[in-house]
Amino acid sequence: MGILNTLLRAVTWWTGPTLNTQLFTARKGVKVGEDEQGNIYYHTKDDSKRWVIYNGEPEGSRVGPDWHGWLHRTWDETPTNKPLVHKNWEKPHQDNLSGTEMAYAPAGSLRQATPAKRDDYQAWTPE
Repeated sequence: MGILNTLLRAVTWWTGPTLNTQLFTARKGVKVGEDEQGNIYYHTKDDSKRWVIYNGEPEGSRVGPDWHGWLHRTWDETPTNKPLVHKNWEKPHQDNLSGTEMAYAPAGSLRQATPAKRDDYQAWTPE
């Protein structure tokens, strides 16, 4: 079982970081912070590369706007060193739920268990 897990980690990324990413992180990574979801952020000593190790499913929408800006070099300071000022009208960050069971389904959607009755529509039939 141990060798199989090692081989799977070498070639798969959907269950966590690959073996190569873990080795690179151990050798060259400098931890700079962690977000409220447990994702850990790293950069190299010369700050030429920045990356995230996800806590759980590796889904890009799980990175909040504060850390997203740092990862994409919109700003140089990490949110742990210089938190962003948030307005009172801003909503908290949400993951992208598209393609999941929790995705929004409007009234009348085929995804709903019992679609709403439609009396404003009459199907066309050829005469």
